[in-house]
Amino acid sequence: MSTVNAINPRVDLTARIFDDFDNVVLEVDANEYDVVNSYFESVFADKEDAANLTNTFFRISQETGVSVQILLNQVAGQNSIQVTSTMAYYLNGLRSPSTLLGVSNPTTPNFYTARNVRL
Repeated sequence: MSTVNAINPRVDLTARIFDDFDNVVLEVDANEYDVVNSYFESVFADKEDAANLTNTFFRISQETGVSVQILLNQVAGQNSIQVTSTMAYYLNGLRSPSTLLGVSNPTTPNFYTARNVRL
């Protein structure tokens, strides 16, 4: 007796992620892609933002060597601002230190004014 849920062996079960900016092509499991994408769609209102973050998520997973499931568990339950800051943290590890995301330049006090301030 056959089942309705049988997987067709001729169907490719991978999703290909193309990043034109960095010329990166990733092949990931389609089921994992759907899980991550559905999570980001539940957090963010825009589907395009969710798709971009999903692609970035798999890129972070590939570059850091950390499983997608582990990364997804770290951001589970966070709102959109927390997810964005977490993604910025991981992306800053992959980028040049001169182009960090979400980091403003710390203000340096004027030396002559700072020496007159007593604590």
